[in-house]
Amino acid sequence: MKPTLLILAAGMASRYGSMKQVDGFGPNGETIIDYSIYDAIKAGFGKVSFIIREEFADNFKAIFEPKLKGRIETDYVFQSFDLTPFGINKTIERAKPWGTAHAVLAARNQVNEPFCVINADDFYGYDSFEKMAKFLTTEVADDTYSLIGYQIDRTLSDYGSVSRGVCKVNDEGNMVEINERTEVYFKEDGSVAYKDATGEHPLPNDTRVSMNFWGFTPAVFKQSEDMFRAFVEANETNPKSEFFIPLVADELIKAGTASFKVIPTGSKWFGVTYKEDKPIVQKSISELVANGVYPEKLWD
Repeated sequence: MKPTLLILAAGMASRYGSMKQVDGFGPNGETIIDYSIYDAIKAGFGKVSFIIREEFADNFKAIFEPKLKGRIETDYVFQSFDLTPFGINKTIERAKPWGTAHAVLAARNQVNEPFCVINADDFYGYDSFEKMAKFLTTEVADDTYSLIGYQIDRTLSDYGSVSRGVCKVNDEGNMVEINERTEVYFKEDGSVAYKDATGEHPLPNDTRVSMNFWGFTPAVFKQSEDMFRAFVEANETNPKSEFFIPLVADELIKAGTASFKVIPTGSKWFGVTYKEDKPIVQKSISELVANGVYPEKLWD
């Protein structure tokens, strides 16, 4: 069974100022999602599921259906504020959905095969999709999951500090924990460091970080439902709280329910958070096209 690609695209992109999920970055207006799907098809994925808000559906279908028809099966998963499907009979007022792990749970009735999860606004590179497809077709099990581990110096900005989920990996190549470092940056000599309340700390340039590229079986839905209900109960008065995938991973690891293989990649990651990021991403994609990594017209 071919694996499925789940794309997290329900965010409001408030810092970007518009729907960056469908903004054009390639030479012919290609979205970042287009490049992810192109790489996923090449790597052997059989279906793409867009996790979106229901009000985005017509816009997404108009953009992606014509170019993907006959190339890969498509599906749409709606992330909503309705908690009753999880047995929570109350309405909690929030401006944003409940986070990435809740978005994955929204697909629990539509995904029946091994799958991976990515962000809509991140460029991951073909090597990552190829390695994830191999894992999902040969190694994945209900107690054996994965994430793509990017080399930290291949994910940083030349324009300031960023937040990164730094992976602690054991001798078997499995994740022990993720530590969120909120101020990671290049030093003048090209080395990497982060700052916290205790000062500056060095990080090896080949440290592995998570960029939210995860591999699962459908067993994760059952494994995380109770966690979500407990999270809602604990955070119903905190409108900014979010149920993130690393929270699920951390709990599964600590409980001994599942291991997470950290699959290393040499791919360069880049993404968009602010409008100022757009020309940088456009330049990066143009260089990949010029070097023959992608055709100028992606879907011709």
